[in-house]
Amino acid sequence: MHSPFTQYATSSRMGVYDPINQMGMWGDFKDNGCLNTPTSVIIEADTKLDSQSEDNSNGTHGPCNNYDEEAIKPTDKVMKRLAKNREAARKSRLRKKAYVQQLETSRLKLLQLEQELEQVRQQGGYIGGGVGGGGGGAGHLGCSGTVRSGIGAFEREYGQWVKEQNRLTFKLRTALEYHLADEVQLGTLVNGGMELYSDLFRMKASAAKSDVFYLMTGMWRTSSERFLLWIGGFRPSELLKILWILILTLLWNQKLVLLPQLDLSDQQVSEVGNLRQSCQQAEDAISQGMNQLQQTVTEAVGAAGVQLCRGIYNWQVANALDRLEAVVSFVNQADHLRQETLQQMTRILAIPQQARALVALGDYFQSLRALSQLWDTRPHKPS
Repeated sequence: MHSPFTQYATSSRMGVYDPINQMGMWGDFKDNGCLNTPTSVIIEADTKLDSQSEDNSNGTHGPCNNYDEEAIKPTDKVMKRLAKNREAARKSRLRKKAYVQQLETSRLKLLQLEQELEQVRQQGGYIGGGVGGGGGGAGHLGCSGTVRSGIGAFEREYGQWVKEQNRLTFKLRTALEYHLADEVQLGTLVNGGMELYSDLFRMKASAAKSDVFYLMTGMWRTSSERFLLWIGGFRPSELLKILWILILTLLWNQKLVLLPQLDLSDQQVSEVGNLRQSCQQAEDAISQGMNQLQQTVTEAVGAAGVQLCRGIYNWQVANALDRLEAVVSFVNQADHLRQETLQQMTRILAIPQQARALVALGDYFQSLRALSQLWDTRPHKPS
């Protein structure tokens, strides 16, 4: 509710003459005892109201406009801070990338050192760097300290090869048991399996150039596979023995009578038997050559004697090194016999029979790896 004083001031400011209103205001002043109020008070109040109104009208635009301009236009400090943040983020990404690369390099070096250490344990120690003798040279028993990049690459490739072999075995088994592929599709899978074994022989030939003794000791295989190792791999005659067991299973197991396409004819059985006999003869010849090589290396090392221990390079030492170079050729001959046996097997068998033979071979290697895992995790009896 407005006071009579305020009503009068407002009416005077607006410049409108209202007699009725003026009379009502005169009565209110009279009743309230404000008749004696000075005129200067009224004028002062009117002036204050006018000034407040002007201030309010001017104040609604000035500060807001200034705030909008500051919000739209960022300051130099904000721009510098954003630039510093971007530069810090870029440097952080570079440091993270370099750190990851360093970790990967350290992991590969550690893997190679572990392989060398395991090889020393299996071979009972490798004398590297020379044995302490004349001249004051201090020898050491352990690794030679040389990190062979070819062996590390072979380890990685072989690990991927095992995964591919397991995947191929599963595909072949599924296609045979559930009749999911015709003979053409099955032949494609068989060709893929043969190429997979060719890749294995190629990887082994490359690794033999880096360290043939690493390849022969079977450090890249499991313990059960090393127990049955023959010159860096499986015996071809063992492969044919697995096939022979498969033949007997197909002939006598009544559960597989529903697979007549896997039955072997009499001629096939005879050819498999002849191939097995030929493989055994070739294996015996290569084994005899390895035995002779070991004897000649022993004689060459004995002839070198003290010169070899002292690091003196003469013709006896050169003769011993030449004998060791021949080990690579024996490994290549053994792999050639394995590959030739697989090719002869595909020549004798039909495509469904080839697929079943590859499944049996894959299951055989998987069983050996599973046996090694059980052996490694077996509970040890207290002494």
